[in-house]
Amino acid sequence: MVEFKRKKGESFESFLRKFNKKLIQSGKLMEARHKQRRNSKLSKNEQRKSALIRMKTRAEKEYLRKIGKLKDEVTTR
Repeated sequence: MVEFKRKKGESFESFLRKFNKKLIQSGKLMEARHKQRRNSKLSKNEQRKSALIRMKTRAEKEYLRKIGKLKDEVTTR
């Protein structure tokens, strides 16, 4: 872990510049950005479980639409 301390009498702008430079040099910023966008793959069992859940909810919604308890909604992305 990188630790930053402001020296006595140091202006905030110079401290901020020093902080940004050391943060980039340490590689922690790039590592955090990489982890933020990286998605782990699901196992086969997890994929199957999520697919079954999606199928079940679709079937329930379709049933509710057919009996008139759920209105038809137009979804846009």
